[in-house]
Amino acid sequence: MSSRMDAIRNRAFIVGIIAVALCLAGAFIDPQQFFRSYLAAFIYWLGFPLGSLALLMLHHLVGGRWGFMIQRLLEAAVRTFPVTAVLFLPLLGGMRWLYPWAQAAADADPVLKGKSSYLNPAFFTARALIYFAVWIGCGYALAKWSRDQDRAGVSLIGRLQSLSGPGLALYGITVTFSAIDWIMSLEPDWYSTIYGMIFMVGHGLAALALTIIAARMLADEPPLSEVAAPERFHDLGNLLLALVMFWAYLAFSQFLIIWSENLSEEIPWYVRRTAGGWRTFALILVIFQFALPFLLLLSRAAKRHARFLALIALLVLAMHWADILWLVAPAFHPNGFYVHWLDVVTLAALGGIWIAAFLYFLAASALLPHDPRFIEAVSEAEAT
Repeated sequence: MSSRMDAIRNRAFIVGIIAVALCLAGAFIDPQQFFRSYLAAFIYWLGFPLGSLALLMLHHLVGGRWGFMIQRLLEAAVRTFPVTAVLFLPLLGGMRWLYPWAQAAADADPVLKGKSSYLNPAFFTARALIYFAVWIGCGYALAKWSRDQDRAGVSLIGRLQSLSGPGLALYGITVTFSAIDWIMSLEPDWYSTIYGMIFMVGHGLAALALTIIAARMLADEPPLSEVAAPERFHDLGNLLLALVMFWAYLAFSQFLIIWSENLSEEIPWYVRRTAGGWRTFALILVIFQFALPFLLLLSRAAKRHARFLALIALLVLAMHWADILWLVAPAFHPNGFYVHWLDVVTLAALGGIWIAAFLYFLAASALLPHDPRFIEAVSEAEAT
């Protein structure tokens, strides 16, 4: 990996450490707000390895040329799952600050009491252990077998595909339940059957956007420069467009169904997210998370221009954080828009640590895989 990426890794780590110190001060001053901000930041950064895991398994199943250029970027992201597991630990200590069902007054609420067999600290912790065990296990196996394939020079495609099929099913189950546990249960009197899918697509969108940015930064350096053709960025741009559209479809479908039913137990969730400044915030999401990226990605030239595509991906990343904040913060501030300085500091703290870990794992492997399908694809391209 280039000295430029090494410098970014070192700076990210320094920023992360400084932000961690500020987070500790914030936790001492206002522990409740610290855990609220920490939850939103954690969900944001967890989305990158989660989305990368889904894209990596999808790549192994379909074997498209687009995936080989970013395979090692995806593998580096999924290898950070142990780091994210450690970063999750503070949330276990902050349950009583975050979740109504973890508070002493929960027994007095008939709704919470009826859900206590599922929503309780012990079972919550046990489920989190299962989620991370599945994610860490799948990510470790896929990354290890890919490196083993490089070293041994033998095809392990069958093994990678055999894990990726069931792995995607496990991924869907665990991400759905983690979204219910960690975010939906902030407001335990509300539910949505499409909620987990929204998070799955959002994580995939964020992971792909980050991968496009990283691929653009490395595109001028060998060996990635040998395969980072406009056609490959065009493929990634098409996939980004599809995910942007899918995210908008799911988000609007949830809104349309709840609005049309007009049930008293469902409507308040949207009322809180359209009160005061949150309404403007929602409009910004519609424009900059969907409308603008959608229009820009319709252009073939934009998708083939790596730098411009990376700028679109950067916009998607910024709006993904806004989306997470819109989903989490109104549960605590239902009367209007509210952003605390700890929202930014926790984002920087976890981001600095995660980016440093991601770039560390990226530097530990060759940037291109020794995959028979990839070698065959390159040979066909050279022949034509």
